[in-house]
Amino acid sequence: MDRVSPQALRHRPIWSIAAGVLLLALSAAGGWWRWHREPPVHYVTAVVSQGPVTRSVTATGTVNPVLTIIVGTYVSGVIQQLYCDYNTQVKQGQVCAKIDPRPYQTLVDQAKANLDIAKAQLEKDRASLAYADVNNQRNAKLAVHNEVSQDAADNARSVFEQAKAQVDLDRATIEQRAAVLAAAQVNLDYTDITSPVDGTVVSRNVTMGQTVAATFQTPTLFLIATDLTKMQVDTNVSESDIGAIKEGAKASFTVDAFPKRVFQGTVAQVRQSPQTVQNVVTYDVVVAVDNTDLALKPGMTASTQLIADQRASAIRVPDLALRYAQSAGEPRVWVMRDGHPVSVSVVLGLDDDSNTEIVSGDVKPGDQVVTSEQHGTVGGAVLVPRL
Repeated sequence: MDRVSPQALRHRPIWSIAAGVLLLALSAAGGWWRWHREPPVHYVTAVVSQGPVTRSVTATGTVNPVLTIIVGTYVSGVIQQLYCDYNTQVKQGQVCAKIDPRPYQTLVDQAKANLDIAKAQLEKDRASLAYADVNNQRNAKLAVHNEVSQDAADNARSVFEQAKAQVDLDRATIEQRAAVLAAAQVNLDYTDITSPVDGTVVSRNVTMGQTVAATFQTPTLFLIATDLTKMQVDTNVSESDIGAIKEGAKASFTVDAFPKRVFQGTVAQVRQSPQTVQNVVTYDVVVAVDNTDLALKPGMTASTQLIADQRASAIRVPDLALRYAQSAGEPRVWVMRDGHPVSVSVVLGLDDDSNTEIVSGDVKPGDQVVTSEQHGTVGGAVLVPRL
């Protein structure tokens, strides 16, 4: 290799040295820019779609028969026979249980005997009345001719009037004894515990040989559901949501027994009576549901969705797009146009916590809206999402 002498270096042109210094400066500047430049931005987008938007109210309720009849007892006594059990299909008037009738039969027999005595007394007093009437008429005629004293005539008339009063008293006594007999017969009839409706026994709270006491509160012996093919869900809706629930609105619910099946129903009643538990006010909303296949059982817990409002075919964007573009002013979304995000003002409608209806704005189905952005780092590091 040829070595350059110091003399040659002293005679090298100045411009070559300057060029070397400039190249060194540019190289350093490029390295600094590569080190400190902003990481690349990648936008995560979602498609604007058209479909249903439904706002619903979630509530927990209990499945119950539409009408449940409480069968109790009017009289006290020992259960002598049971003819109905759980799930028994009963008809109106069918005997489900029988209380020992002997004490009540005794009262009926006694009342009948007293009534017979009263009737016999009436016949006896009628005969006395007939004699008193004849005697009174005879003495009255004799008194006109002074053949008997006036006192005898007056006494005969008094006896006649007393006999008439006694007959009236006997008639009243008969009516009284007949009423006592009727009451005793009613109590005797109540020893037969009958079903007041056609239905299904869903609960039996008595056993054979048990003593039941009819006091101020009638004991419940049976619960009879009139029709298990028609059920209802009684739900508790908070006061903040009750204003959005209307009669006739659609509802759906699930039960633990059939987690993959969604039952459909209709709001049949929004009851006005509030229920307050620990300062929390709720209202009972009744959802009617068809139970033709008898899948639903009384007492099941139902997780209910009550439809407050819905749009069948709305232009909708994900809520993430609105959160990404949130600002203090009017609502807007960022729409990708020619590879770049463009801010678009929109008017919002119904929100179902996943998607929001776009009432107006330069947004159409198929547009890509930005839901988040991802910033990378130099050197191929993993991108980190950032809202």
